[in-house]
This record gives sequence, C-alpha cells and structure tokens, in this order.
Amino acid sequence: MATTSAGLLPYRRLPDGAFEVLLGHMGGPFWARKDAGSWTVLKGELEPGEDPHAAALREAGEELGLELPPSTAPDVELGEVRQRAGKKVLAWARQWPSPGPDLTRITSNTVQIEWPPRSGRQIEIPEIDRVAWFAPDDARRVVVGAQAAFVDRLGEVLALSAG
Repeated sequence: MATTSAGLLPYRRLPDGAFEVLLGHMGGPFWARKDAGSWTVLKGELEPGEDPHAAALREAGEELGLELPPSTAPDVELGEVRQRAGKKVLAWARQWPSPGPDLTRITSNTVQIEWPPRSGRQIEIPEIDRVAWFAPDDARRVVVGAQAAFVDRLGEVLALSAG
C-alpha cells in the first residue's frame, strides 16, 4: 500500500526578486554518487492521526537537525504529488528569514537500512546527508521527478504575490 509523506520546501528571496529553494540530498550508499533525482523536499511519513502540516514541520526539523525559524507569513500550501512508486507527498513552502539556516550545522536524523540489499546486514545512515540552496531551474534538474511540481507551484505563487 502506498504511503503518505508530508514535507517542507524552505525558500528565500534574492535581492533581484528571484528565489531559491532548500533541498536535501538523500543519504546512504545508494545515493552517494548520484545527483539528478537524488534531492528531495524535507519530508517524512505521517504518524497515525497526525496533521499533515504539523508532520511537514516536524520532519523538516528532524532532517535539518535544527529548530525551524518562525514563519513571518503563512506557509504556502503546495498541494500533493504522486511519486513513481506510488507514494503521495504533500508539501508546504516557508520563507526563511535572512541569512537562513547555517548549512554547516545540519545534522539529519538517522535510519537503519539493509546494505547491501538482501545481505541481512544493517547499517545506520543519515536520512539527508547534505542540503543546498537551488535556483528553480537547477532544483527541477536534481529533485525527485514528481517533486519538481512543488518548485513550479511555489514559483507561480511568488509571481502572483510580486505582481
């Protein structure tokens, strides 16, 4: 059965009016040398009965390993996408105040995985091994395919608010 995750897409405005989004690179040996398709919004599975927006904020904090800055405006609901394997992802965007998070302080939570696959051997890996700011075109190139829609939707909302 397909699972549902909720995530946060932090963004920052640039002096020229453009914006960048903060994405996380998936951790572990499978993703270590991959770039395209190996970045994601900061997300995770909902707990039973958990409010999806609350889950998005909780997961983003866990994956960054730091407290999220308070929102200066309502978070932007970006809707949902279905990833290739069937997982449903709900997302919100939050503008981060300048200067944004200190990316050197990121320490993601960890998970146990079987590696190599079918070996029976368990290793502990960070869910996110690094984060970076991306311009929209670069974000679309590296993010998990279906999640590019979140970048596009955020761009549409920001264009409307600027006009």
